[in-house]
Amino acid sequence: MHRGMAPKLEKNPVKLALIEKLESKYKEERARIWLALARMLEREREVNISKIAKLCGEGEACAVPGKVLGKGDIDFSVSVAAFGFSQRAREKIVNGGGECLSLDELIEKNPRGSGVRILGG
Repeated sequence: MHRGMAPKLEKNPVKLALIEKLESKYKEERARIWLALARMLEREREVNISKIAKLCGEGEACAVPGKVLGKGDIDFSVSVAAFGFSQRAREKIVNGGGECLSLDELIEKNPRGSGVRILGG
């Protein structure tokens, strides 16, 4: 890469379509959370269960603009939306009484993004 050039956005068509959908939802709802998630998705991010357990409370909703990994434990109900989940992370969230959603599902479930905390990694 030449000096001064911005890094290329990866060519993952699923991720690019999701970024487009988030930007569109931002324009439609004027909910800044969707624009913030779109910008954060442009770079690869990973968040461990331990961070979710530390930063989110019982019954809260959080969004991860990347992948959730299984390091750590969680023993309470939390709704986590992410671009992806490791199998172990998904099991731990569900076993703690929580739910795993795609970011698409979060948009449909909560169009304004109210009460959702972004965890960036």
